[in-house]
Amino acid sequence: MSAPPEPTDADADADAPPIRERAAVRVRLVGTAALAGAFVAAVWLAATLVVGDFAGSVETTFALGSLAFGFGLLGWSGAVALGRGIESMQTHLDTGTGWTERDARRAMARILGFGLGVMLGATAVGSSVSVFGAAVI
Repeated sequence: MSAPPEPTDADADADAPPIRERAAVRVRLVGTAALAGAFVAAVWLAATLVVGDFAGSVETTFALGSLAFGFGLLGWSGAVALGRGIESMQTHLDTGTGWTERDARRAMARILGFGLGVMLGATAVGSSVSVFGAAVI
């Protein structure tokens, strides 16, 4: 008796959703987080425009956004590289935490998108305020 045949890439492709659907899910995942990040940056910078040093706030907000972006990128790549090993270890140790590589990648993509949104929001608000301020003066 022989072993069952190994699944091929053609079998995996037949079960996978179409490329447009997969791309839409990924864009929605990162895009919603980026919009939330841009909104947070805009609200924060609007508050600092009234209260204090706006130029310093733009730089600080951008730096914090880049920190979140870098953390998300590093975490995502770590989940891709080590995810299967961690899942196997947890199965072997019978931890029952429910941690999966897929969930870790999704969480890190959200953090990455949020950081990207904060950076873009800080850039957009900072640029528009400086252009508007120059036009008023």
